[in-house]
Amino acid sequence: MKYFPIFLDTQDLTCLVVGAGEVAARKIELLLKTSAKITVVAPWVCDTVKRYATEGRVHLIERIFESDDLNDKQMVFVATDDSQINKGIHDEARALKILVNVVDNTPLCQFITPSIVDRSPIIIAMSSGGVAPVLLRYMRQKLESLIPQKISLLGQFSEKFRELVKQKLKTVTERRYFWEDVLDGDIAENVMQGNNQIAEQKFLEKLNSDDASQTQGEVYLVGAGPGDPDLLTFRALRLMQKADVVVYDRLVSPEVLELVRRDAEKIYVGKAKSKHSVPQDEINELLAKQALAGNRVVRLKGGDPFIFGRGGEELETLIEHGVSFQVVPGITAANGAASYAGIPLTHRDHAKSVVFATGHLRDNSINLNWQGLAQPDQTIVFYMGLTGLPIICEQLVKHGMPANTPIAMVQSATTEQHKVVTGTFETIQEIAIKANIQPPALIIVGSVVSLHEKLNWFTP
Repeated sequence: MKYFPIFLDTQDLTCLVVGAGEVAARKIELLLKTSAKITVVAPWVCDTVKRYATEGRVHLIERIFESDDLNDKQMVFVATDDSQINKGIHDEARALKILVNVVDNTPLCQFITPSIVDRSPIIIAMSSGGVAPVLLRYMRQKLESLIPQKISLLGQFSEKFRELVKQKLKTVTERRYFWEDVLDGDIAENVMQGNNQIAEQKFLEKLNSDDASQTQGEVYLVGAGPGDPDLLTFRALRLMQKADVVVYDRLVSPEVLELVRRDAEKIYVGKAKSKHSVPQDEINELLAKQALAGNRVVRLKGGDPFIFGRGGEELETLIEHGVSFQVVPGITAANGAASYAGIPLTHRDHAKSVVFATGHLRDNSINLNWQGLAQPDQTIVFYMGLTGLPIICEQLVKHGMPANTPIAMVQSATTEQHKVVTGTFETIQEIAIKANIQPPALIIVGSVVSLHEKLNWFTP
């Protein structure tokens, strides 16, 4: 981030605006929503700024800027129509360590004003760093339509009872769980409908009940999909935002991890090829331990937790410890890789069935039912098969599949590193080496691969 997003306390903030045209007026209008003390300096003043001065909302000085105007100021907006004057004021302000913004000149902005969705006391601020103002305006319009105006009532309600909840519930986790239940339930609905008396009565009953301070841990086994965060389910995103602890593996993309609640504890247990950083049984016990400590634990897995994700093993351990859990399916790597590579896993003219298999090497061999895999009109998808590619090709040919059977390798499906190579059992190894295919990579075998060139649509 080039600009660090912060919210300044404007209670005693002294702000100078140099310029008093309509551009300056827009900044002044925004400042007037705060508690800042505003001084405006300009030899010419538009009607809007004159009105603000007449109403006593700004202190207006009708002359050209002087260096002494910066005395005791903490923030400066420069909005004259003379670029040399703007640059000079910028340099003086920076020398005095005063925050300065030269309007519509991003390189001369020590800070920038964001696009704002105002539901005071709830404020949403967004910025593009000055590079995409139209896109920013579009996003703001979307948010304005999605967020009810009455959400401000919930903010005021929360402010009213914040200290009382703090006194009653001693830990941060207890307070967060309590507020989440309030905001998800009928109390919030009554506030939004203006039924404050009913809302307050229900709120106090809940706060004073015996179970207000009880926190029960739970594990959410969440499929993170193949990498593109847009492929997450709504439910996955909602639970990721509620988590106290997130246990994640190597296949979870940084973009997906970025959507986790900011202050959640993140524990990496990823496995790389031929190297296990944390044994599976220790991961199982870790999930149970964290939940028994009262935490909401998201176990974030690449793809789907029940397709070569060892999710079943983790749940068995949770059951042994009496820990409650939920499972949120994700788009598995096979679906993601095939869809983004333009390779239908089934097709009326090519494949009437599809089978998933692991290509993981154990003692330099792959123990699979090769005869069952080498069937006509069938698509085979191998997970974790990059190292075992020579054995896969050899065994499928040995059990009856033609040597010229189409085969594809899809690297880092759906992400910016997405790469697809195709060939046959005879050529794919050399092609993969030349293309420097790296894990995670998925192997797709069958006649459907021949459709890749025609149906391929995704260009990262």
